[in-house]
Amino acid sequence: MSSSTNKLSLWSLTALVVGSMVGAGIFSLPATFGRATGGFGAIIAWCIAGGGMLMLAFVFQTLAQRKPDLDSGVFIYAKAGFGNYLGFISALGFWAGSCIGNVSYFVLIKSTLGGFFPVFGDGNTIPAVLVATAILWGFHILILRGVKNAATINTIATFAKILPIFIFIIVLFFAFKGDMFMLNFWGTPEVATSLAGTGDLSHLNDYGYVGHAAAAITATAEPESLFSQVRSTMLVTVFVFLGIEGASVYSRYAKERSHVGIATVLGFIGVLCLLVLITMLSYGVMLRPDLAALRQPSMAGVLEAIVGRWGAIFISVGLIVSVLGAYLSWSLLAAEVLFSAAKSESMPKVFGTENSSAVPSAAVWLTNITIQVFLILTLFSQYAFQLALELTSSLTLIPYLLVGAYGLKLAWTGETYEKDKANLKKDLIIAAVATFYALLMLYAGGMKYILLSAVIYGPGTLLYIIAKREQHAKAFTPAEMGLFVIIMVAAIVAIYSIATGVITI
Repeated sequence: MSSSTNKLSLWSLTALVVGSMVGAGIFSLPATFGRATGGFGAIIAWCIAGGGMLMLAFVFQTLAQRKPDLDSGVFIYAKAGFGNYLGFISALGFWAGSCIGNVSYFVLIKSTLGGFFPVFGDGNTIPAVLVATAILWGFHILILRGVKNAATINTIATFAKILPIFIFIIVLFFAFKGDMFMLNFWGTPEVATSLAGTGDLSHLNDYGYVGHAAAAITATAEPESLFSQVRSTMLVTVFVFLGIEGASVYSRYAKERSHVGIATVLGFIGVLCLLVLITMLSYGVMLRPDLAALRQPSMAGVLEAIVGRWGAIFISVGLIVSVLGAYLSWSLLAAEVLFSAAKSESMPKVFGTENSSAVPSAAVWLTNITIQVFLILTLFSQYAFQLALELTSSLTLIPYLLVGAYGLKLAWTGETYEKDKANLKKDLIIAAVATFYALLMLYAGGMKYILLSAVIYGPGTLLYIIAKREQHAKAFTPAEMGLFVIIMVAAIVAIYSIATGVITI
């Protein structure tokens, strides 16, 4: 993949970032935020998420410039900064998160079709899994034919899926009602809460509350604290920003090294604007309990409430294009991480092999087999989409945390800053904020997802042990062995908690 014909331009790299970020999550925002918080809480959530992820984007940009020899993105930074085992953990977490994220895409596609064809239900029925399986292996064949061709298709898909999102924003802009937005601003609207407290729901229709919304108000008459509302959105905001590292992962394909950082920041800013507009405008066209009652993809329900049934169809088609494009991007990213980790001797060497089209075929096979297994497991999960969304976020936060910490380490020690003292303090602050943000998100997600992540990190370490045996090298340092033991204990606790019903999936 070193020839110039296989190199990616700035716009192709930016499209990879946008294509990876604009997937399932953006179409679920109205209901997800409607269930969690009101307008004020949403503003705080996006300020935290936007600020934190922007700092992380800047860290990626800085590392691309200061460590041009590290051209494998997320995992290689963790390995360079904190040793072989944490480098492996970063690679495994990013790869596993990508696989589970792809499962969430399939679940949402089938849930979308379930709005028109009940046989697909909420995306976790047997027919839904069978159709998803057919799509999975169809894309498998496409990817094996060449990364460059797949990246070209993703660029086209990125522009195609942005169109319905723009139209959604324009329609909501003209339908926006300031008084409705203010009713939603503080979470549970005061007037609705007072009416619900009287037990008289007959007047709720006067304020636009219908159907399930009335019951939702009764169930949530006691408003949550602002902190609880914001915390409820945190893993969702992480999920919709996943893919910010797309250009960094593919840095070895970039025509110009400087394009990696530029593409990361451009893609992030563009997607952030879309996310904020979709969330905030939705509060101005439907009351919060009505938003909360929408089935996913909730953007379809919002547009249908304004323009009629064709709005739901239009958004649903856009979602399918969006998610298929994002799936393609994430499949490429996942395979690339396995390939790069194998080349850096952190994974078994078989994953470093390429086919005649210069595609890491063994990595693609393992990725899609893993996705297939998780697709089957969705049959046994009551809340398959939400579980996949939040577990993906939790898994990917570990690699993000290590990237931020590596940027912090470089600035703290002054490495690479010998001739650039002017930027040292700025980069130190940016990396510190990015690292703190990742820690904050892990806390907000809660212990459940940290334990579930350990179920993957612990047994998955077998791949690392195999790699080290191939190299006739010692697997762990004493500190790494201690970390491995902690992870395995957490995995055992998680499995026991699932078996006894303490943790539900």
